[in-house]
Amino acid sequence: MTQPGDKDLTQPAVHRLNHRHRDVNGGWLRPAVFGAMDGLVSNLALISGVAGGSVAPNTIVLTGLAGLAAGAFSMAAGEYTSVASQRELVQAELDQERRELAGHPAEEQAELAARYRARGVDPKLADAVAEQLSRDPEQALELHAREELGVDPGELPSPTVAAVASFCSFAVGAMLPVLPYLLGATVLWPAVLVALSGLFLCGVLVSKVTARTWWYTGLRQFILGGTAAALTYGLGNLLGAALG
Repeated sequence: MTQPGDKDLTQPAVHRLNHRHRDVNGGWLRPAVFGAMDGLVSNLALISGVAGGSVAPNTIVLTGLAGLAAGAFSMAAGEYTSVASQRELVQAELDQERRELAGHPAEEQAELAARYRARGVDPKLADAVAEQLSRDPEQALELHAREELGVDPGELPSPTVAAVASFCSFAVGAMLPVLPYLLGATVLWPAVLVALSGLFLCGVLVSKVTARTWWYTGLRQFILGGTAAALTYGLGNLLGAALG
């Protein structure tokens, strides 16, 4: 039987269960989402442009597979370089902050206290908290990094994770428009249908980690992909007629 005091004891546990945040610093979500979307849109547009030129299905398959490989490697290399450069920049700033803490501890402590006072903390309490938190050099570094750089030293994104996520997601996305041709299709519309369905589904999945509704994100990706395919098909048709 629950006692009167039991409710107070269980409330914090219930609150913790209902107050868990999703990981927003893992470094994989953005490249994975961007890679899948880019793979779908770019390869759909590429295949549509080539199909608009009235070429053989084998040529379309070869073009799609080449676009998949080139895009996946390009995305992976770009993500790795971008995230690695960002990480190296943050590490350099952390090293600078570490030197400042070692060489001017009193000034850094005063700076931390001033930030707390600026947020409305009582001056004496701000000084006391800053003094206590500054006793541990690594804790002080973490606090200054969060306050001044807006980063957590222990949660920097991984270049390898970003590159692998980007490569795999791009390859999966780029394969969808090619798949109908590999299964025997000889016209464009099955590839367009599969790719646009994949874009809509990707938009729906993205809505699970954002504040947007599923139909909004799904329809947005559907329209963007369809527009890109239509434009490149028209361009391929014009170029095919001119070159033919």
